[in-house]
Amino acid sequence: MQRRIWNRIRQELGLWSQAAPPGIMVLVVVILIRIAGGMQSLEWMLLDTMLRLRPIEKIDDRVVIVGIDEQDIQWVGQYPVPDEKIAELLTKLETYQPLAIGLDIFKNVPVEPGGEQLQQVLQKNRNIIGIEKILSPGETPPPQNLPPDQIGFVDLANDEDGKNRRYLLYTSNPKNLTEDKYSLALTLIIKYFKKKGININSGINDPNTIMFNRVELPRITKNFGGYVNVDDGGLSILMNFRNNSQPFIVVSLQDVLNNKVDENLLRDRIVLVGNRNMSAGDLFYTSAVQKLELRGVIYGIDYHAHVISQVLSTIIDGRPMLHSWVDIGEYSWIFIWGFLPMVIGRLTQSVWENLLSVAVAVLCLFGCGYVMLWVWGIWIPIAPNLLILALNGLGLSAFAFYQHDRFLRSQISERQNTIHHTFTIIHNGPLQTLAYGLKHLRAQDIPYEQLVGQFEKLDREIREIGEFLKLEALTKEESLRLGSGLILELNRPLHDLLYEVYSSTLERQDFENFKTLKVKIRNFEPMDDKYLTQEEKRRICLFLEEALCNVGKHAQGVKRVQASGIYSVNKYKLSVKDNGSGIQSKSESKGTRNSKILAKQLGGEFRRESLSPRGTICELSWTPMRRF
Repeated sequence: MQRRIWNRIRQELGLWSQAAPPGIMVLVVVILIRIAGGMQSLEWMLLDTMLRLRPIEKIDDRVVIVGIDEQDIQWVGQYPVPDEKIAELLTKLETYQPLAIGLDIFKNVPVEPGGEQLQQVLQKNRNIIGIEKILSPGETPPPQNLPPDQIGFVDLANDEDGKNRRYLLYTSNPKNLTEDKYSLALTLIIKYFKKKGININSGINDPNTIMFNRVELPRITKNFGGYVNVDDGGLSILMNFRNNSQPFIVVSLQDVLNNKVDENLLRDRIVLVGNRNMSAGDLFYTSAVQKLELRGVIYGIDYHAHVISQVLSTIIDGRPMLHSWVDIGEYSWIFIWGFLPMVIGRLTQSVWENLLSVAVAVLCLFGCGYVMLWVWGIWIPIAPNLLILALNGLGLSAFAFYQHDRFLRSQISERQNTIHHTFTIIHNGPLQTLAYGLKHLRAQDIPYEQLVGQFEKLDREIREIGEFLKLEALTKEESLRLGSGLILELNRPLHDLLYEVYSSTLERQDFENFKTLKVKIRNFEPMDDKYLTQEEKRRICLFLEEALCNVGKHAQGVKRVQASGIYSVNKYKLSVKDNGSGIQSKSESKGTRNSKILAKQLGGEFRRESLSPRGTICELSWTPMRRF
């Protein structure tokens, strides 16, 4: 038992050593492509898809947007909207007592009338935050005379596919590296939490990030999730958009100035003021939010609102921010899924089973990625695993395992055929000689020397079988050894082979009933045997030998035997008829079972029955044609 188990293990290891290398090569190549950054676009696309497929989230009423739309511009009658109206708007908003106001409109150059009036409003109200751009190209200074804690930058980075997925919370001042600059969203968040009694601190687990209320914000590192060699200067976070077509309360400039806004909507809120119109060009691109007002496009002010909502929801509500595993975790995950299609290819027994198993694996992989992202906010690798499943699961590994497994099965089949053939040779040769000798030994009806001759013949026949099997193992030529000792080359036409089998078998002296034969008839018509394999030709010849041997063993009193191969009505009928004593036993012999199996393989029929008034017919018929 133990030996059989170890043999099975060695066989399995041998199979893997030959079939697995193509799959391992695919796995290594995919990993190298990912390390080089070749998988980024696909991983970003899948990230956007999973974010978009999450359940709808409720509105975050802690953030309110005052958007200046096209109707506001028509109502004011001037674009850009003059500073006078902006100052009036900010003054009105202050009366509602919001916790912080972010003015997402560049005010480095006055838009008259009202430039001086707006400047006074900004300087007077300490919770209003102005904006600037600090990164090249296109640096834009903040409003004049504003202190640093009332300024936030609005620079946004886009990925190589043009989509915006990252938000820079703070970075060093390019003009003064010792000075830190905070973004508009972070500045408003700090003011919000400060009034709630929560201060900003450096991270504990990651000193390079920040935390509020002992909750650290996961930052984008050099190799973060699907990103490769991304610029990790400063502190950037991955956008976890609130999944709702209207995630925030949005009011217009007209609504505020005309007193149409409930003051409770704005009290103790973060209020963002900015353009929500196409004229301003403050647009960013994303595929991670479903049912946008503009397909694939989000207003800049909405983008900042999503960042603020994201951080507030994490600190206050426990909503996860998006983060990823470290490199060793990601590549361990890829290795696990890289070997899965090899296992599938090893276990499945057909192409359809393989396709179904790979399809289930793809669904499970996407489901794992979706649940991890939705529930825990973890961005795990999916794209490289999908590629490996496609190449290995449907291609190389499955094909390699299938071919090698097929090779092993063919070897087993060849061994089984060899065993079967050997048994047939022994049955039709030495066993017949042995039966003949034992019969006369018991009856003591022949001289001693003749009996010794029979057993010497038996010795020769057994030795000849051993030599034949050695020869067959060493040569590529297909051959057949008959019980008489005659060796036939199976590449000859079938009717020639049948003549040789007939003549050689009837000349055997070890069958008593052959001695009473008076009439021997043979007729084997030629046929097109191109659709027969050499193994099938071998078994047809053995069928004829077996049928003739049965006449010699069982047809007592036989005077006449007729062997024929007739091609008629698209069928070839190979039969042996005799006028002996007929079938004496109703039990099915091994030869009969083998003949039925052969008939089934040929797509034909087999019959063996008694004839009237005497005799037996043994017949194999089939249609010579290509079988699929």
